[in-house]
Amino acid sequence: MHPTPVLECFYDCSSPWTYLAFSRLRPLSARLGVPVRWRPILVGGVFNAVNKELYAAREGMFSNPRRLRHYQKDLADWAEFCGLRISHPDVFPVNSARAMRGALFAADRGLLEPWSAAVFAAYWGDNRDISQPDELAAIAGSVGLEPEALLAATTDQDYKDRLRANTDELVTRGGYGSPTLFINGDDMYFGNDRLPLVEYRLQQLLATTSRA
Repeated sequence: MHPTPVLECFYDCSSPWTYLAFSRLRPLSARLGVPVRWRPILVGGVFNAVNKELYAAREGMFSNPRRLRHYQKDLADWAEFCGLRISHPDVFPVNSARAMRGALFAADRGLLEPWSAAVFAAYWGDNRDISQPDELAAIAGSVGLEPEALLAATTDQDYKDRLRANTDELVTRGGYGSPTLFINGDDMYFGNDRLPLVEYRLQQLLATTSRA
């Protein structure tokens, strides 16, 4: 029997487009029976390594009223389509390092998806500063994680190293932002709007497997 396709998603909760993709990828995974291997990263580390021009592009967009209006409309349209509340947080961009180390801690306890969903909703829906330990502690408690243990993990060298390793791996494999998805190791897709292509390719692979 041929194996189920391997689907990886490198992601950072500081991106609204990643929030959209996260909300869509979970039901896609369940529908096709292809589990997602979630790979928390620090997207700022990716930008600093291979996509520094993003900073200038972001500044240009926010200083151009025409582009900004369309960006806001586009994001609002997507949020409505996905049934999410997304607004522009007061703290943006946010330092998500602790939150993403927390994702690794949650993964070790089988709670990565609830943790990530709660972090996304807190930051993009409720305008909570996810760089702050008290906010992370509250989120931890809400998803069944021990707050003090999670906070300790967010400053632990092992979790720092694991997050950096994921980030470096994405850069090595050709990624340049969040979310980045891979099918079977080297078939890369970037962005929320590529999910139809991801689903199409997975369906092709599954169909091939069923015929084998």
